[in-house]
Amino acid sequence: MSVDPSSIPSFGGQQQPQQPAAKKPLGPIKPDADLVKQLLDQMKLKYVVDKEGDLVAPWENFRTYFMFRGEKAQRIFSVRTFYDRKHDIEEKPRLLEVINEWNRRTLWPKVYTHTHDDGTVRLIGEIQMLIGTGVALDHYVSSTVSWIRASIEFDKWLVQELGLAQDADEAEGGGAGEVTNGADVSDTEVGPTAAKDDTATDTGDVSGEEGDTPRRDG
Repeated sequence: MSVDPSSIPSFGGQQQPQQPAAKKPLGPIKPDADLVKQLLDQMKLKYVVDKEGDLVAPWENFRTYFMFRGEKAQRIFSVRTFYDRKHDIEEKPRLLEVINEWNRRTLWPKVYTHTHDDGTVRLIGEIQMLIGTGVALDHYVSSTVSWIRASIEFDKWLVQELGLAQDADEAEGGGAGEVTNGADVSDTEVGPTAAKDDTATDTGDVSGEEGDTPRRDG
C-alpha cells in the first residue's frame, strides 16, 4: 500500500521531480502507522514516535498526534492536536465563546478546553474517522491532509481572534504569521500534558475563514 506522491501537497521546501504514480489498491484499505509515516514524509513534515507508539508532528505552538484506537469494525483513526498556549482560568468564558464560533462555522477540527490542576486552560482539537471496515485510499489521504491544514488554520485564527498577533510578533521578531514544523521534537517522548485519550467535557461549537477548513452549511 503506497501513496501517490503527485497527490500530496508540499508544506515547504523545494519541490522534487514528480515520480510516477504508485499503483493504487482496487478496493478499500485499512490505514496503519506506516501509511501515515509515508504521507508525512511526502508532505515534508517532521515527526517522531512517542513512547506509546503514536506518531506526533510538533509545531511551534502545538503538536498533532496521529493515533489508531479500537479493534476490528470499531477501529478508529484519530488526529488530535494539543495547543500549547496556556490561558488563565479567568479567560475560559472568552475561550469558550471563541471556540464555539469556530465549531459552529467549520466541520473540523472540533475544539474544546482542558483545565489543568494548576488552573491553566489549554485547547485541544480532534477529528476521527472510522476505518475498521476499510476506507478508500484517496479519501483517507485527502481527509488527513485537510485535517492537518485545518489544525494549522485554527491556531492562526485563534491568534487573530484573541488579539495575540502583536505578542507573537514581538516574541518571534516579526514572524507571527509563520508556522514552523519540527519545533520541540525532543519534548514529545513524554507526551502532552493532557492525556491523549481523555474525552473532554468542555466542548464548543468551530470556525475558519480560509485554507482547507471546510465550513458547515447553515
